[in-house]
Order: sequence, then C-alpha cells, then structure tokens
Amino acid sequence: MNSVKTTFLMGLLTVLLVLIGGALGGTGGMTMAFLLAGGMNFFSYWFSDKIVLKMYNAVEIAESDNPRFYGMVRRLAGKAGIPMPKVYIIQDDSPNAFATGRNPDHAAVAATTGIMRLLNDEELAGVMAHELGHVKNRDILISTLAATFAGAITYLAHMAQWGAMFGGGRSDDDEGGGIFGMILMAILAPIAAMLVQMAISRSREFGADAAGAQISGNPLSLARALQKLEMGSQQVPLAANAATAHMFIVNPLTGGGLMSLFSTHPPIPERVHRLEDLSRTHDY
Repeated sequence: MNSVKTTFLMGLLTVLLVLIGGALGGTGGMTMAFLLAGGMNFFSYWFSDKIVLKMYNAVEIAESDNPRFYGMVRRLAGKAGIPMPKVYIIQDDSPNAFATGRNPDHAAVAATTGIMRLLNDEELAGVMAHELGHVKNRDILISTLAATFAGAITYLAHMAQWGAMFGGGRSDDDEGGGIFGMILMAILAPIAAMLVQMAISRSREFGADAAGAQISGNPLSLARALQKLEMGSQQVPLAANAATAHMFIVNPLTGGGLMSLFSTHPPIPERVHRLEDLSRTHDY
C-alpha cells in the first residue's frame, strides 16, 4: 500500500513542479521543470534521507560515542525484528526525534541533544521505539520524499514571487511569469504544503505510537514522553523547515491559527489517551 502512495505522491508532485515551471518560463520552463522532476525522483529515492539529515546537521555516531543511546536503539531494533539503523545526534536544545530512509535496510534514526536531557531512559526508549515503528511500518520513504519535494516546490514558488515583484517574467502567455506567475505561485506553495499534510496522514502517527508501545513494551512511558515533549518543544522551538515538520515525533512548529488546522500530528492528549487504553487492554 505504501508503494502505491509513494508512486502517487511522486507523480502528483512532478505535475506541480511542471506547472510551476510553466508559470515561470512558459513551454521552456515546463520542459526544464520536467527534467528537474525526473532528476528529483531519482535523487529523492536514493539520497533524500541524507538531504534531511544534513539539513539538521545530524552527526552519525558509533556505540563508543554514546553507549546509552546507541545501545538503546540496538536493543529496540532487535525487539522490533528490523536491521540496526544508522544512529544520528542533532546538536539542538529543542527536544525531538525522527526516522528517515527508503526502507528498513537503509534506515536512520536521529534525536536531538535536548530530548536526551529531558527524558529518562524509559521515556527515551518509548520515543525511539516509536521511530523504529515508523521504520517497521515502512512509512519512512514517503515521509522523506514528501519533505524533499515540498521543500523544492516552496523554494521555486518563492523564486517566482520575488521575480514578479522585481519585474521578472513577460506578459506573453507562452513565456509565463509576470504577475500571473506570482499569483499562481502564491496558490501553489500552500497546496504543496497541504499535499504533504494529506500524504502523511495523522493515522501514521497513531500507527507508530501503537508499534512503539509494542516494541518498548511500555506504552505509558511513551505517553509520558509525549507530554514532556509537547511542553519542551513549545518552550524551546526547533528551527525546523515546514516541509519536514511531519517527520518529527511531535510537531516542531509552534505556530497557531492556520498552521494548527493543517497539522500533520494528532493532538498530544488524544495520542496519550490511546496509549493509556493500550496499557489497560494489552498485556505487554
């Protein structure tokens, strides 16, 4: 099922890129955008995880660098029945974590230094079990692809807007650009962000919570971790790219209003309630 979602997402985002190219440069722009999309499809599949990790200056570690964290991930991966992922640390005081990679054989998990200071061992294990749940459920590829494409579309949209503001583009329909291009980009950029929200549904987080509870054997520890992370991420926000916000265990963006309406993450109280139900109804 996830392979179908991935193919659909890549196709739809390719269409969006081509439309943006048409708005920027007419027929020639559409051709260039199509070639760009083809290259992105290739590089996103093979290298999108590296792009996201580099975006947050994540540093790969060995067991000798952090025996507590590395050993915890290795133990949980064994319980989940998946290969040992690469382990990364992000030097940031905001508490958060995410998983990336194209499949369980090529996966990586990353956590901030802030989350390691905030949580105790049981709570941190619950968080990493959640991330390994994403790996086991094979939904990490679509997350990373969506982040890469949405970021590129938003960047091109901003280029179009600045170009129009400073007189870029021409009035000829075949050449694209101009004020029409600016308006089109202003519409397409939010659509690209919303596309990510739709592709990465809230049910994905519930599924990873349930998988994490099973892997760690302690749903209440994950519940406590989520409550701490919600408060901690609000006190110390992460300088996150909006296109990658859905990848983290809790939403790193603290904006309200329209941002909250299209949040990729379910409300923390609802996630905690479901984990508490799992604790009562399942024998871990």
